[in-house]
Amino acid sequence: MVKIGNISLPDFPLLLAPMEDVSDPPFRAVCKDKGADLMYTEFISSEGLIRDAIKSRKKLDIFDYERPVGIQIFGGDEESLSLAAKIVDVTAPDLLDINFGCPVKKVACRGAGAGVLKDIDLMVRLTSAVVKSTSLPVTVKTRLGWDDNTRNIEEVAERLQDIGIQALAIHGRTRTQMYKGEADWTLIGKVKNNPRIKIPIFGNGDIDSPEKAVEYRNRYGVDGIMIGRAAIGYPWIFEEIKHFIRTGTHLPAPGISDRLEVCRKHLYKSVEWKGPVVGINEMRRHYANYLKGLPNIKEYRNRLVTLKTVEEIDAVLDEVGANYNGFEFEKMPIELINYHEKCPV
Repeated sequence: MVKIGNISLPDFPLLLAPMEDVSDPPFRAVCKDKGADLMYTEFISSEGLIRDAIKSRKKLDIFDYERPVGIQIFGGDEESLSLAAKIVDVTAPDLLDINFGCPVKKVACRGAGAGVLKDIDLMVRLTSAVVKSTSLPVTVKTRLGWDDNTRNIEEVAERLQDIGIQALAIHGRTRTQMYKGEADWTLIGKVKNNPRIKIPIFGNGDIDSPEKAVEYRNRYGVDGIMIGRAAIGYPWIFEEIKHFIRTGTHLPAPGISDRLEVCRKHLYKSVEWKGPVVGINEMRRHYANYLKGLPNIKEYRNRLVTLKTVEEIDAVLDEVGANYNGFEFEKMPIELINYHEKCPV
């Protein structure tokens, strides 16, 4: 069992990474169904919360079926983060996470997200301000460092643990790498195997198969794995990893009926939470992923992204189900898209 404050997670938990414009309640619902053990909201601007910005406040929505669930905030000012933490505290998530990992320019270059990696003393002060302002367990998600010359995650882990964080998730790239190249888990393993480190350490980056999840667990000794891009359009990744760990065998690839069922649930939840116009529009980015692997599917995808009612979409999905009934999906490599290019912050 893995403990984060008073939260109990199973041995080697699988976490859904917070992804802007992706990890909303509809997406979290289908990932929870497929085995995610701990999930986070999209990251929320501390300044936005304080200004009572509608989009920021909307991201605070969490539901009991999601628990345990954490709310993630970001910012570069101690007072703003402290006030935001107090606002989050009232909404009663299971934990509060601080984002020191987002690499996109408009966040990092304003001294928030991964931008804080340039100044570890500031990171410590910001984190301390949050820890002192909330009764929730505080966790942090970050990267190895700003660039190859400042891969300071070992120092960061010790200092953040010393001021009271309860868990640390580490993405195996620097900020300058963005999502390019291969994630380097070597330093993640060093952090985990540091005898001074007592809090759970979760690894993140490039986990796209059950084999890799088991390999990295065994090689680096992490307490659990955080999965992001591999779950977009393929929430089955969570149950597939769990099954492989338990049995050493692979689950069959999800069939067309399963894919359409999950796609529909995602759509219905999206419309329920966002309203019909926004819910349908924002769901359009997901159809290609759910239907990936079907031959000659382009015509259906093109229709799905133009329709404006749930009834019309349901009818097209019915056609897909009828025309591809019995189709056997191959185990295809999961495409780790740069979701920031498709869903900009």
